[in-house]
Amino acid sequence: MLDPKLFDHTLLKADATREQIIRLCEEAREYGFASVCVNSFYTALAAEELAGTDVKVCTVVGFPLGQMSTAAKAFEASRAIKDGADEIDMVINIGALKDSLEISVLEDIREVKKVCGSRVLKVIIETCLLTEDEKVLACRLAKEAGADFVKTSTGFSTGGAKVEDVALMRSTVGDDMGVKASGGIHDAKTAAALIEAGANRLGTSATLAIMNDRDFSVRYAEADNK
Repeated sequence: MLDPKLFDHTLLKADATREQIIRLCEEAREYGFASVCVNSFYTALAAEELAGTDVKVCTVVGFPLGQMSTAAKAFEASRAIKDGADEIDMVINIGALKDSLEISVLEDIREVKKVCGSRVLKVIIETCLLTEDEKVLACRLAKEAGADFVKTSTGFSTGGAKVEDVALMRSTVGDDMGVKASGGIHDAKTAAALIEAGANRLGTSATLAIMNDRDFSVRYAEADNK
């Protein structure tokens, strides 16, 4: 059977309301998703709604552009953790990466991970804006900085998750680091392809539609029985 712990049930739109976040949490409790992924304003609300469950609260940091100062990202992460975040999804400084400022990118991630401690840190590299070499470099820097996952996309740029990017990221970081695919995952077929390429977490707002797709569920139920 399809594992709901593959999913970060996500709502990051600028017009997201309190009522919608509460419903997001209710759905996550019902299905038992890995987390809900929200903007920092709603971290405390999500933590309150999910108290006593094993559904984590994931908060985005430096979102969606990534070009905030390292100090600002670290503070945002610290505040989110104080408000109840279990996981942090941060955006790298994409311009710094493209300028080959490797130390700046490394320290940016490292400082946020320092704040996170044992909590999960996922590093969004925004693959649609990078060359293949830059994608590899971003993954290597995230791993060196101690991050727990690399993540394809914010979902707010020029493109989302692609199978070939997930496969490249997985081959770069190996098996001891997570790969999260996000952005443009709207159907079961896409979700299945990304998982097969190496993603072990999916971020999507279409979670319920994917979970309730019969063909997708049957496919993984059959795989479990082999």
